[in-house]
Amino acid sequence: MLRAVPVTSLTLTTTDGCSLDADLACPDEAVRAAAVVCHPHPLYGGNRRNPVVDALFRALPAIGVAALRFDFRGVGRSTGGHGRGVDEALDVNAALNELATRWPSLPLLATGYSFGSMVVLSVVDARLAAWVAVAPPLRGSMAVDTSGVAADDRPKLVLAAQHDQYTTAAAAREVCASWTATNVVEVPNADHFLAERTAWVAEQASAWVEDLLNR
Repeated sequence: MLRAVPVTSLTLTTTDGCSLDADLACPDEAVRAAAVVCHPHPLYGGNRRNPVVDALFRALPAIGVAALRFDFRGVGRSTGGHGRGVDEALDVNAALNELATRWPSLPLLATGYSFGSMVVLSVVDARLAAWVAVAPPLRGSMAVDTSGVAADDRPKLVLAAQHDQYTTAAAAREVCASWTATNVVEVPNADHFLAERTAWVAEQASAWVEDLLNR
């Protein structure tokens, strides 16, 4: 069982004036890196306390990575309205600004689940060291422009559910075949919602991040 870590509530401010509710979890010991963790689709009940997001939020500090999760614009007490994955990139930028201010010399990571994974895959930011996308809907209505990240030579992990209703693991491998520095890992016996697979997903993601930090 993961040890509880201190969690601080804070408010992020985007460049277009939205205020976002957020939580920051810091490791007990030295911080090695910091990660943004983004939640699934706001119009279908997604928020920062989603079980997959929560599993990542708890697992990353265990390997020395500070984790920042937030509610996208228009969710909960976050102001603004849903931006179809485009305006939400500004929310990710606000979270990166917060982490870069706190830890200006540390690697920053962008992680997300479902809709949140598509948002982070649309963000090409010089401060990022890597991306982690869990169950990204790489095809269909939630897909956004990922061409910038796809061509970027920084490392990317895609955790794709075997039976995902939006993009299966086989389809994710096909989409990502032309992407640079991308590792696609299948989540076996799972659909898009990752029931009973959240701990496994968090373990895979944190192990990949730890290996990256140890290189």
